[in-house]
Amino acid sequence: MKQGIRETTLGIQHLLAMYAGAVLVPLIVGGAIGLSAEQLIYLVAVDICLSGVATLMQLASNRFFGIGLPIVLGCTFTAVGPMIAISGEYGLSALYGSIILSGLFIVLISPFFSMLRKFFPPIVTGTVVTIIGLTLIPVAINNMAGGQGSADFGSAANVTLAFATLMIIILIYKFSTGFIRAISILLGLVAGTLMATAMGMVSFSNVREASMFHMLEPFYLGTPSIVWPAVITMCLVNIVSLVESTGVYYALSDITGKKITRKDLSRGYRAEGLAVMLGGFFNAFPYTAFSQNVGLVQMTGVKSRRVIVITGVMLIALGFLPKVAAITTIIPTSVLGGAMLAMFGMVATQGIKMLSKCMGESQENSLIVACSVGLGLGVSVVPDLFSALPQGVQILTSNGIVAGSFTAIVLNIVFNMLPSKVSVPAADQSTDLVKESAQEAS
Repeated sequence: MKQGIRETTLGIQHLLAMYAGAVLVPLIVGGAIGLSAEQLIYLVAVDICLSGVATLMQLASNRFFGIGLPIVLGCTFTAVGPMIAISGEYGLSALYGSIILSGLFIVLISPFFSMLRKFFPPIVTGTVVTIIGLTLIPVAINNMAGGQGSADFGSAANVTLAFATLMIIILIYKFSTGFIRAISILLGLVAGTLMATAMGMVSFSNVREASMFHMLEPFYLGTPSIVWPAVITMCLVNIVSLVESTGVYYALSDITGKKITRKDLSRGYRAEGLAVMLGGFFNAFPYTAFSQNVGLVQMTGVKSRRVIVITGVMLIALGFLPKVAAITTIIPTSVLGGAMLAMFGMVATQGIKMLSKCMGESQENSLIVACSVGLGLGVSVVPDLFSALPQGVQILTSNGIVAGSFTAIVLNIVFNMLPSKVSVPAADQSTDLVKESAQEAS
């Protein structure tokens, strides 16, 4: 009984860690393409429900799909811009047709894409995980201020709530052990929301207005159609998502101590492709492994797949119960931002931990990390750097995670895979420099 309560509580913590990110994509895209309030409610609910289905598919780890790591899936942020552009130019039917066919494309290429794992050694995957964590931190900072574009952005109340939430999480983590420490994020969110309620900053209107129950309907927003430029665009977007997911896979592999093989990667990619197809069928969006939950696994030390199964089941249930799902929306953005800062920072530190094992092997590896992280952060800060390139190319260059990951892959090939003179270990290079300096001095 106690074990069940403990696992359920941890499952709720994982749900809350990814819920804001999961609903943000449909809210942004739905608002941008002009969906009605009723359509938007459906879109958010179906995305939450299918996030749960996609999560359970990844946990399945059967002969055909599922990598079997404690992964939570949600709508990918990488697809936001392309989906808005496709909807505006070709319409919703073309968008969902492209999502379904791009999911099929991922299913078909999954065995071949997994063969490329030699291009993702620790120096690459550690760099990707580090970039993911660092590029997500501005999202947390914006949320701490109240959310980008909010009327009270940067207000004293928002900043106070954010840092109070973060401080509560730190104090709980410092002065507690075991189960209490494991749910420090959840306790911080609850405490922050209670403080916000006392300050009059919590609205229950979403809960009152939401319906109690509804059913999912295939092709609710539009019947899919095939427009090849849109299909090609979404295929590229999903390849990018696979690169991001690969970093998450290896981060969780490192945390849990479970080695992943080529077949594991293939099943993981195939599960994501099937989830994307299912999302298109029910007029949802593409799914990818959420890095938020990597930080939570790293921070809490809870690696059980049973906890993530509970999270997946709850996500499915919330998709059918809009009123219950709306309860989680009362958490103020600034409170979420305080918790996100800790979680996203832990994602970055996990990447640094992975890199610490290989950066000392050679100066070349250090240069790979320096250039990749620098470009990834640079593109995130200055997204118009490649604005002169064709629109199709910008899909791959305007995203900091993608640009940094691509740089890491290419530089690893140049320095570690192409034939060259024998690399001198970093320690030996330092020794040689000392000897040379001594000789010059004498």
